[in-house]
Amino acid sequence: MNFFHTIEHIKVSLVVAAILIAVTSLFVSHLLTRDLQSEERNKMEVWAEAMRSLNTADETTDLSLVLRVLNGNHTIPVIVLDRQGHYSTSRNLSVPASDRQDSISWLVAKGKQMEQEGRSIRIYLNDADQKDYIDVCYDESSLLKRLAWYPYVQLGVVLLFVVVAIFALLTSKKAEQNKVWVGLSKETAHQLGTPISSLMAWTEMLKETYPQDDLIPEMDKDVKRLQLIAERFSKIGSLPEPVPTSLTTVIQHVTEYMDRRTSKKIQIRCVFPDHDITVRLCGSLFEWVIENLCKNAVDAMGTAPGQITITVGELPRKVYIEVADTGKGMRKQDMRRVFRPGFTTKKRGWGLGLSLAKRIVEEYHHGHIWVKRSEIGKGTTFRIEIPR
Repeated sequence: MNFFHTIEHIKVSLVVAAILIAVTSLFVSHLLTRDLQSEERNKMEVWAEAMRSLNTADETTDLSLVLRVLNGNHTIPVIVLDRQGHYSTSRNLSVPASDRQDSISWLVAKGKQMEQEGRSIRIYLNDADQKDYIDVCYDESSLLKRLAWYPYVQLGVVLLFVVVAIFALLTSKKAEQNKVWVGLSKETAHQLGTPISSLMAWTEMLKETYPQDDLIPEMDKDVKRLQLIAERFSKIGSLPEPVPTSLTTVIQHVTEYMDRRTSKKIQIRCVFPDHDITVRLCGSLFEWVIENLCKNAVDAMGTAPGQITITVGELPRKVYIEVADTGKGMRKQDMRRVFRPGFTTKKRGWGLGLSLAKRIVEEYHHGHIWVKRSEIGKGTTFRIEIPR
């Protein structure tokens, strides 16, 4: 089924493209951040040297260039502490409203935090006496902080784009797929109608001509079976109206049909509650679901002896049906993919049976169907739950 493989390839390509964009963005942003950190460090070394010149200036010193450097810092937060750790001055910092009553203590604590994070420059005011110094503590500028967050914002935008693209792709493809299925189903039902009508007329003539023939009633059953199949196909794509139906009767119809067409090595056993359960169903379509599960179970057992067990039970607001077999089982990865259109482990088949069964259960009966358990060499159990 190239159609479904193409969808998978497109989804994988979108995810890979998103990952490549994210990794490239993070790498480039890391390089820019590192370069900007180095540049800010160099600026602060110049600023600290200007601070030293201001503190050691005398009456002959020209401070115009020094003041221009000091006043030229409009982006990098700076706190200057003396050798006792006392506050001296600061720039480009706003004290939080909760700490304004004791702003000096907040600035001192903030400066010591910068020192612990390795963002401080010690300037000695006297080359001969290195006991007299100031610590110029600085933080990253707002531009650098925004640049550090930018790749993650970009990554979020890219992921959002990928999610929207995949959702739009799946929605459009699902709508297209539904149109194809509905068209094929309607056309199949239409094409079956004429030969079925002819077969019904011929069987009626044969009944009148050979009333004692035992094969004619069996032929009549097969014709009615074809009529039922055509009815099922005609209902795909429409919203059939569920009616109160005996669940026991529906399952018995399926088991009787399967028992006549299954090897005697395979036993079909039904476990019903003591009383009948009536739920709102489209009987012909729901029979199709149980029949499909039984056919898959027969295929899983092959020519070996085995057993299919159909169990019906009740929950407070739901009823459940379990179809268990003693076949070859399936792998865990197949349990997650078994309802995908086009997936099959058989040499022949379209891989649409379980996909249609899921659609009938979930869209037409508002229920749920899944693989309850499966073990290689021991068998598989499917479970269906539908509201009361």
